Amino acid sequence: MKKIHLSLIIIASLVLIGSITAGWIHLYANQNTVPENVQVSGWDVGGKKTTDVLKELDERLQQMGELPLNLSMTKQDVPEVKLTLAEAGVTYEAETFRNALLQLSAGSWWDKLNYRREFSQNWSLVPHFDPSVLKSMYNDTWEKEHFGIPVNATRRINDNDQIIYTTETSVARIDWQTFSEQMTAIIPKDFTPIDNRSTQALKLDLPIYTLQPKITYKGLKDEGIDRKIVQFSTTLGSSGPGRIYNVSSAAKAVDGMVLKPGDLFDYSKVIAKAEKESGFQEAPVIVNGKLVPGIGGGICQVSSTVYNAALRTGMEIVERRNHSLPVSYLPKGQDATFASGSINFRFKNNTGKTLIIRAAVQEHKLTVKFFGTFPENIEYALESNIVKTLPVTDKFVQNASIPTDGQEILQSGKPGYVVETYQTKIVDGKVIEKHKISTDTYRPQNRLIAVPPGSGRAKNNGPASNDSVVEDGVSGPNL
Repeated sequence: MKKIHLSLIIIASLVLIGSITAGWIHLYANQNTVPENVQVSGWDVGGKKTTDVLKELDERLQQMGELPLNLSMTKQDVPEVKLTLAEAGVTYEAETFRNALLQLSAGSWWDKLNYRREFSQNWSLVPHFDPSVLKSMYNDTWEKEHFGIPVNATRRINDNDQIIYTTETSVARIDWQTFSEQMTAIIPKDFTPIDNRSTQALKLDLPIYTLQPKITYKGLKDEGIDRKIVQFSTTLGSSGPGRIYNVSSAAKAVDGMVLKPGDLFDYSKVIAKAEKESGFQEAPVIVNGKLVPGIGGGICQVSSTVYNAALRTGMEIVERRNHSLPVSYLPKGQDATFASGSINFRFKNNTGKTLIIRAAVQEHKLTVKFFGTFPENIEYALESNIVKTLPVTDKFVQNASIPTDGQEILQSGKPGYVVETYQTKIVDGKVIEKHKISTDTYRPQNRLIAVPPGSGRAKNNGPASNDSVVEDGVSGPNL
């Protein structure tokens, strides 16, 4: 009997203990308070009601955003700006802690028990800085108004061929990357300022960098436009208005051309530019070894004048051909013709520095100038020699008005030539090198003779030329 009684007592005790334990667990798991000894960035929230903590958390986050911030630019004449952290783009959040508090009341009692038991004691306040907020305040327009805009350095060549440089104007600009790093470093990471009731404003001097313009004095000087290195002129002689216009049009397309080291001067591009910008007028061109009416006559005086300037500065001639007929404005062997699509003139800037070409027609003369870097003790000279004269060929045409055994000279012929041209390099007044640069052939012009029909002399005509290339112009006569 005693054993039964003892057993009942034990069972009752266990039930009581279990009930008490279950009740305690239930109460523990369903508490509406934050676990003991919990802190959020120095703020002690342990044991406080969850709802109170969440409410106070929102208030504290707002107070952090209201902390004062003074922005200045001590090296610039700009007034100090006073604003709050929130106005500067700083926000605070503690979402991880907030979500953890909500998790305390979620799930089964077992989940609540385990979550509360394992609840972390230390939580962090998370600040965020969005620089776009201040960038919208100190935008490009603001910076231009307060700091100005950069001005490029310039280089010009005056009427005396002197090269005049002006220095660039640099301006201040806000260094946003450095500013973001500094701002992130100084903004509070915990609740200390509001717990200490600190009213002292955070201060930050906005970092400034110097914005250079795209073109600087040093950059221009490094290009090597030191002086006028050559000048060469050809006369326009008895050129008519159309030819003078065409030479001027091509010269304008050349004027101001800039060749970087290794760049090619391409005369076909010059002509394309001149056609687009100024166009050409009617003037004599060369077709089949004859001067005939055409469009653009005279353009090769520009290519030939540039050719001579290039030779006198030792440029690398990439492509060049002489006219089929001698020209009046240059010695034989020193001209450079052009024919659209078939004959071009090109040279390479091999000075190692930038080259500027100026060209202009003034006082019935075309002048080409090169500006760049070239040793003052070096010069180049040209010498052209006729090594063979090609005889005039007679060409006969029938004319019924010519009496038997008679003839009439309709056109006087001109001999042709084979010419060799040499370039001499002179250093400090002494000849260092001399070499042949070209062998050019100028075809003879036929003597045209009218004879009566049936004359045996008419069959002496040479073969007709099929060469319809238009030299020294852009188009020939309309046939």
